[in-house]
Amino acid sequence: MLIDSFSDRLLSWFDQHGRKNLPWQQQSPYHVWVSEIMLQQTQVKTVIPYYQRFIQRFPDLQQLAAAPIDEVLHLWSGLGYYARGRNLHRAAQQMCWRHQAELPASLDELIKLPGIGRSTAGAILSLSKNQRQPILDGNVRRVLARCFAIAGWPGRRTVEQQLWDLSEQVTPHQRIADYTQAIMDLGATVCTRSKPVCNTCPMSGHCIAQKTGSIECYPAKKPKRSLPEQHTTMLLLQNEQDEILLQQRPPSGLWGGLWCLPQCETETAIAPWCQQQLGLNISQVATGKRFCHTFSHYRLHITPVYARAKPSTHTVMESTPRLWYNRQQPPSLGLAAPVSKLLQELDQALYERTL
Repeated sequence: MLIDSFSDRLLSWFDQHGRKNLPWQQQSPYHVWVSEIMLQQTQVKTVIPYYQRFIQRFPDLQQLAAAPIDEVLHLWSGLGYYARGRNLHRAAQQMCWRHQAELPASLDELIKLPGIGRSTAGAILSLSKNQRQPILDGNVRRVLARCFAIAGWPGRRTVEQQLWDLSEQVTPHQRIADYTQAIMDLGATVCTRSKPVCNTCPMSGHCIAQKTGSIECYPAKKPKRSLPEQHTTMLLLQNEQDEILLQQRPPSGLWGGLWCLPQCETETAIAPWCQQQLGLNISQVATGKRFCHTFSHYRLHITPVYARAKPSTHTVMESTPRLWYNRQQPPSLGLAAPVSKLLQELDQALYERTL
């Protein structure tokens, strides 16, 4: 039966083809933890340069815990899913307070930390401490669903539980770290979402989905639903020093803790809004090209508006942290992706040369 030979086949394949030179391998639990958080919903090739910059700045847990959240999010900018960066920072602080600045060696204790679920905790312990812990990330779900023809969308609780049971059964009692890396590698490099390379797979001839010609059926796709559409206007307001006004988002929610451009409804009269909400008089207003930024749960249509800004005499009860952003000497801040895009384009825009 495949279930009995699964780990042996996988480990033999790993010895010849597995990835053994990733920068977080053979490192401390801290390094493995950082990499596993970055790898949530993100490919290895994307993560590597972010991981290297992050570890260079925060070589240990104490330095990460002591850093300002702005600096942490600055190094996370562009990687997406910013709650991961905020949770990483919070978890580092909690480990300093409660665990003597070390990662807990218990699955239950790890799961109590922000941003660490069962699969991530299992990966950290198996890779860094060789503990026998099953995992079930996206790559593992795909491998197991295809090999054993597990029907249904893995997001459903009953299907997920089937996959967890399988993961437990096929996880060996020796070479745990190698096995964990191997099954993630197999999903990432061979049993890929599209165009899997079945003829090089160690499960070839045993995988039920391959034998029945139904690879594309596993795992079942999430039921489709239309994404709602939302609209906003982002204001690029320049002062006399050509600095751009930024505001910090609340610590939770969309772009939590990141610095963003002021936003208002697309139908809003911009000039009175800026005076009332920001205490600024604006002039030389120009509207840029609208673009769309897609989140997992909705699409945001963004209309950029550019203007010159000067302080007005209008009194504003300001509660949102804000600053004037110097693009020539930018501070280390976490910026939302659309904000980075607009700031990068600003120097090339025709309207700026005419201001």
